[in-house]
Amino acid sequence: MTHSWMYLAAKMGFTLRIATPKGYEVDRDILEDALKMAKESGAKISVMNDPKEAIKNATIVTTDTWASMGQEDEKEERLKAFKGFMVDSLQMCVARKTAKFLHCLPAYRGQEVSSELMDMHSDIIFDEAENRLHAQKGLMVWLDRQRKK
Repeated sequence: MTHSWMYLAAKMGFTLRIATPKGYEVDRDILEDALKMAKESGAKISVMNDPKEAIKNATIVTTDTWASMGQEDEKEERLKAFKGFMVDSLQMCVARKTAKFLHCLPAYRGQEVSSELMDMHSDIIFDEAENRLHAQKGLMVWLDRQRKK
């Protein structure tokens, strides 16, 4: 998800701050590619290891699961590494008062996001999940048409 956000910011020209624990930084080649694209759009993309610094004055805060499919054997190690990165009300205090929280789902409450925050922003989180479904269906139609050409 982080790499997709970097390309989106680079194309659309918005500010994106990414926070990861040391050792879990974004792919350098993808970052360099996104930064080159950002020069055209005016996007500002930065990577750091402090989640509060990344969230400070943000209008949108998002996170993803810490161990995705295929990384189950790394789950315990990742839980330790990402300690302090859970987005909760305390983390959101440094964002703008009107900030929204997003999550691409599935979410693990009490790990990358607090239950309270999930419940507070569930309306837009579930809209995001529904919109992703429609985008994926559109992509499948487009791929099918490309295959038939």
